[in-house]
Amino acid sequence: MSAEAKLAELGIELPDVATPAGAYVPTAVHGDLVFTAGQLPFVAGVLPATGKVGDGDGLVTAEEAQGYARQAALNALAAVRAELGSLDRVTRVVKVVGFVASDPAFIGQPGVVNGASEVLGEIFGEAGRHARSAVGVAVLPLDSPVEVELIVAFS
Repeated sequence: MSAEAKLAELGIELPDVATPAGAYVPTAVHGDLVFTAGQLPFVAGVLPATGKVGDGDGLVTAEEAQGYARQAALNALAAVRAELGSLDRVTRVVKVVGFVASDPAFIGQPGVVNGASEVLGEIFGEAGRHARSAVGVAVLPLDSPVEVELIVAFS
C-alpha cells in the first residue's frame, strides 16, 4: 500500500508546513535524500504543551510527550511531502533524531521518541524502519517538550 493511501486509511491528515522561525528552510535535498529542519509538535499553529518532560508536578508526562513526538514526526512528513509532491516517492526513512526537553532526573527519552518511530512504521511499513537518536536537552525552541527531524530517501 502506498504511503498516501496508508495515511488515508489511518485517518491522518498532514498539516500545512510550519513557517520557519529563523534563517532556514523546512527541507534541504541532497542527492536522493531529504533532510528536514527540526519540527515541533504544532497543532493548528499552536504548541499543545510547553515545558520539561519528567515525573512530577508541572512536568509534561512521558506519555504526553510521546504523542507530541508523533505529531512532530507528522509535521516533518508534511515538509517532506511539500518538497517531493507526494510521500509515495519516499523509499526509506533513513534516520530520525528526536530531542526531548528533559527534567534532569528523566531518562526515558527513547520511549518518548518511540512516538515518532511508531507512526513512521505505521505509514511506511518496513521502509519506515530507521536509525535513530533520542537526545535529552535542557530546553528547546519556544519551550517545546520535543523536536523531531527526519532524513528520508526518495526516488
